[in-house]
Formats: sequence, C-alpha cells, structure tokens
Amino acid sequence: MAYGQKTEHRPRMRAQVVLHAARGRSDARVARETGLHLDTVRTWRNRFAALGLTGLDDRKHSGRPPRFTALQVAQVKALAGRLPFDAGAPLSRWSCPELAREAMARDIAAFVSASTVRRWLAQDTLKPWQHRSWTFITGPDFRLKAERMPDLYARTFNGRPLGADEYVISADEKPSIQARCRCHPTLAAGQARAMRVNHTYGRGGALTCLAAYDVHHARVFGRTEARTGIDPFMALVAQVMSQEPYTSAKRVFWVVDDGSSHRDKKAADRLTAAFPNTVPVHTPVPAS
Repeated sequence: MAYGQKTEHRPRMRAQVVLHAARGRSDARVARETGLHLDTVRTWRNRFAALGLTGLDDRKHSGRPPRFTALQVAQVKALAGRLPFDAGAPLSRWSCPELAREAMARDIAAFVSASTVRRWLAQDTLKPWQHRSWTFITGPDFRLKAERMPDLYARTFNGRPLGADEYVISADEKPSIQARCRCHPTLAAGQARAMRVNHTYGRGGALTCLAAYDVHHARVFGRTEARTGIDPFMALVAQVMSQEPYTSAKRVFWVVDDGSSHRDKKAADRLTAAFPNTVPVHTPVPAS
C-alpha cells in the first residue's frame, strides 16, 4: 500500500505512517517526514493498532439527515400520477416547477425545489409533462373487423391461406396536398456552397393523391385528382384492375378505410359490379 503505483494517495500516506511507526519513530518525527499533521499521524497509528488493516479504511459517514420523509416523496409522486384537472390545478399537464408549487400549496412540504421533484420522478420514470394521443374504440365489431387485417397481410382469409392467384391491395387517399412551383430555378451546390433553393413560390392549388399498394409484391399505383370522391377512387381501382395479374386473378382484396367514397354497401356493390373478382375489406372505426 505504501509503495504501490495504483494505490490512492490517502491509503498510501496512512500506510507510510504505519511503517514509520513500526520502525520505532515518534509521532512528531513521522509527521515531519510525511508532511502530515501530528493529530493525523496519531489517529491512523492508533486505528491500526486497534483494528489492523481495516482501521486504515474510511469510516462510513452518516451524511446529512434526509430533509423529506418517504411519505412526502410518495405524496408528490401520487400527485404527479393525477391529472391536473382532477387535482384542481388550472393546467393541461404537470411540470416539475408546477408540481413543486402544488406540493407546497398542499402543505406536503414547507419547501421543495423543482430539481428535487425531478429527481423523485426519475426514480420511477414518471414524466407527466409528456403525452400520447389515442382514440377510444367506438365502432361495432371492432375486434372482428380488425383481426382480418393482419390475417390478410399474412395471406390468410377466414382461416384459409390465399392462393397464388389472390392478391391484397391496400388503398388510401391524401387530400389537400399543396402543389407549389418555385419562382426561380434551384442552384446546384458548388465549392464551399450549399444548394440554393429560392424562397418564393407560386401556388398551383390543392391536389388529392390516391395510392394503392400491393402488400405482398411491393407494387405501388398512384394518381392525382382535383378532389376525393367516388369517381376518383373508382379511377384508381380501374387503373389497378386493368393490369395483369389483377385482371385475371381469382380474388383481389381491397383494404380501405371508412372514407366517404367507399364506406357504405353501395360503394362495395359498385366495386364488385365493375370488377367481380374484387373483395372490399373495410377497416374498423376508428382505424387508419
């Protein structure tokens, strides 16, 4: 310990004190040769005499007594687990400063800082200031309708595997896409210069993008229309179904959402009347 290269400074000095004392030197002489205070030399010499090598270790310090009880910490965490509205706070969501103020207002603690609250919440990974949107299930037979989607994507329908001449198409529409034209051409990147795109542009109106995706063969079909509706959707269906192998396929499943152009029974009948080998499959409400 006294001469090891990896020994820390404090254990090294304590070991040197013990070695000097073992050579019969007085405490004053040991203090002069090691550069330590006389009281320090006496302390480590007496500890080694009483406890041996374990006496050279640091004693456990009790530290500062805790300012907050376990009950106070639990009360703040419970407050963070409630909605601000239920707690009577005019907030949409909690933040650490607001939780600290609310804890002091409720006399949970005389004073608590936001950093202390943040440390408590981090112990249980509580983040009440974050939120995630979700939707309540309101449509009838949601589970029954939803189960068909992963089955079709796994090439199964009503418990039977799909044949080689059966296809699954997923279709959707994206309305109100802004068509914009730059007023000046874009300049290519040059030496020590990034590509330059002109800020001003002209509006070309809003368009609707309709797309169909062959789930198992990674084929995409798309078109743009002025708006959504029955005719644009049927035009997309005709664009796909007029091509092989869909024209001569045994069945082509069209997975569509609850949009107005294909949600009712008339729309399904219209689809099957135009293309008898199509099978419309609607996602449950709400679903995308």
